[in-house]
Amino acid sequence: MKYTVLTLFPNLIRPWLEESLIAKALERGLLEVEVHDIREHATDKHRTVDDTPYGGGAGMVMRVDVVVKAIEAAGPADEVILLSPAGRPFDQRMAEELAAKQHLVLVCGRYEGIDARVERFVTREVSIGDYVLMGGELGALVLLEATSRLVPGVIKEAESHRQDSFAQGLLDYPHYTRPPEFRGLGVPEILTSGHHAKIAEWRRKQALLRTKQRRPDLLERAELTPKDLAWLEEEA
Repeated sequence: MKYTVLTLFPNLIRPWLEESLIAKALERGLLEVEVHDIREHATDKHRTVDDTPYGGGAGMVMRVDVVVKAIEAAGPADEVILLSPAGRPFDQRMAEELAAKQHLVLVCGRYEGIDARVERFVTREVSIGDYVLMGGELGALVLLEATSRLVPGVIKEAESHRQDSFAQGLLDYPHYTRPPEFRGLGVPEILTSGHHAKIAEWRRKQALLRTKQRRPDLLERAELTPKDLAWLEEEA
């Protein structure tokens, strides 16, 4: 999987690539990440990338000509994604869809925004939440990490991400490890029973209950079995 990140601040991206599983995946050739400075595509001596908005108003707007040149320089891509609060909300299903691609170009805006004509040169706009950031770099990193961990080989235990929160439309079940007791807080006995079928059943119930308590909206879209529905009824 290849990612090309277009940004005015490459050093906001590069340190993220030097740690943890992403760094290891880069070393092993499972991922390729190129970070390009949009400013390199400015044509004047001051390397101007923004200008005042037509119609007046506060702030500066990134120029369409500079941004589009950066997109075109990134080469052919399966998707050119503009990180934008106006985009479709990013979720696990989109992460799975994008993880199947070969090359993603991630466009990070700054200032008051990007000239709206850039939208004609992207394949989709994506939002990571209903709030405003100073730029698209954090959104690009969220998308990069959420999709790259689904690339085969990046996480050695593939079963791990198949059981993650949202992977099955539910929140994840609670996890425990040593010590078995901490300040009066113990570990559920079922997890130390060695009975794998009962453990799996307990984890499914806990995932359902957590989702019902904390994110009931997810239950409306989750694929629930008759047994799931019976468990939820018992806890009503």
